[in-house]
Parts: sequence; structure tokens; C-alpha cells
Amino acid sequence: MKEMTDSNKDGQSGDARRCRGVTAMLSAATILGLLASTPALAADAPAAAAAKDSKPAAKIPNARTGMTGQWNRYPEIDEKPSPEFPPAAPIPPPPLKPKYKAEWEAHRKMLADAEAAGKPIFSNYTACLPDGMPAMMMGMFPMEVLQTPGQVTIIQEAYNQVRRIYMGAKLPPFEDAEPLFWGHSTGKWEGDTLVVETIGIKEDVRFRDVPHSNQARISERLRLLSHDMMEDEVTVTDPVYLETPWKWRWVYKRLPGYRMLEYVCESNREYQDETGAARMRIGK
Repeated sequence: MKEMTDSNKDGQSGDARRCRGVTAMLSAATILGLLASTPALAADAPAAAAAKDSKPAAKIPNARTGMTGQWNRYPEIDEKPSPEFPPAAPIPPPPLKPKYKAEWEAHRKMLADAEAAGKPIFSNYTACLPDGMPAMMMGMFPMEVLQTPGQVTIIQEAYNQVRRIYMGAKLPPFEDAEPLFWGHSTGKWEGDTLVVETIGIKEDVRFRDVPHSNQARISERLRLLSHDMMEDEVTVTDPVYLETPWKWRWVYKRLPGYRMLEYVCESNREYQDETGAARMRIGK
């Protein structure tokens, strides 16, 4: 009777308990065997779990329509850049030919000295004239990109500047291109990159006071870096004034919901005196 009690004290016979133990051992051995025979499954388990928890990367929109919207320079003043989108490097000095470089450097020094002395020299800004190309693409103020069939229009809030890029158009010969503030621009798509060529900039429209000839050409490559980031790679060539192409990059950040404002330079009382300095008129 004691033997019966010991073998059934948990409601199961000794044979049943032994059978359950063997089954558990077989199950564990089977699982270990499967993992050992398929190491890829074991190794992929953490990666699969991580992939399940991670968020999908943001999709970059189709550039042929996705550039439309409002943009501002990046980073803005006091904005901390994102590690994912480093800011553009400073624009290098123009690679002017030696016979023009010394004159340009002397002119820049004269402007800086006059500014430091509180006697700024009269310029296109004091004359209320627009930036023109390529300066209007700096993004000093917000700008708007409109993509329509056959045309990309870029509107700079400062001075209400409007630039029209005609897709697939043929540029005129240099000698026939009427000098304009924003020149003559044609565009084409290379994949998701908008490639723009511009010629025919007015002689007195100078970026950073750099002289140029009527053979100057501004080449741009605009592309989306993400849904909210865009860059413009700029290359200026001029066989008359430049030894090599002058290159730099601008980066812009989308301004969702921004409404472009009117910017008119009016009631300006500054004028140029006989020395070339900017003076302020007194009274009305």
C-alpha cells in the first residue's frame, strides 16, 4: 500500500512521470537541434525584431513635382543644423585671373573699410535694385518654387524677384542674349535632378562684386535631399574673368504653410553723392 501511495501522490503513476520527463527532454533537444542546424534563424532573430520596431525611412517625393512649395535658407540664424543634413560650406573666393584678382581684392577692402567707418558705398541695394542671378538663390528671404508644365518658376520674396526656367528651351547665343537681372534660363531633368543653365546677366549685376563678361554661364543642379530639404549646386564659368569654374552649394529648408509676402523697396531716401558714398536725404 505504501508503494501505491508513493507512486500516486501527485495523481500520476511513476511511469507517467518518467514519460513526461522524457518528453520534455526530447522537446528541448529538438529545439536546440533545430537552432544548431539553422544558425541563420537564430542570428536573424534580433535583426528581425529590430526591423519590426524601427520606423520606415521617410520617402523622398518625386522631384518633378515635389519641389513646389516655400523654402528658406538652411540653417537659419541661430538654428542648430541637423547631423543628417550638414550646412553648406562657406563660398570660396572667386578664382579670378591674376590681372583681375588684385583689383577685386582692393575693391572689397575699400567697401569693408567704408562700412567700418560708417560711410557705406552706394550699391544696387541702396538703389532699391533686385539681387539678380545668382544672388537671388541665396535664400536670404523665403522663396517659392512653382512647377507647371514646361516651366519652373522661382519667386524670391526680397524685391518680388521672379525667375522663369523654361524646360527644354534652347538658349540664345551669348551675343544675342539680352542682358537681364535674372538672365535667360533653360532646364532639363537628369533623373531626379533639375539641371539649369543661365546666361545673359547684366554686367552691373554682380555677386560679391565679382565682374563677369557676356560669356558667363551659371549652371545649377537642384535636387531634394528629403521631403523638407533641397540643395542647389552652383557652378559659374567665365572664360574672360575666371581661371577655373567657381563652385559652391546652397541648402534650403521647406516652410510648410508659409505665405509669401509683398516686398517693395519704396520711400528710399538714400542717394549717391559725388564721392560715391551713400547719403540719406533729410526731410520728405
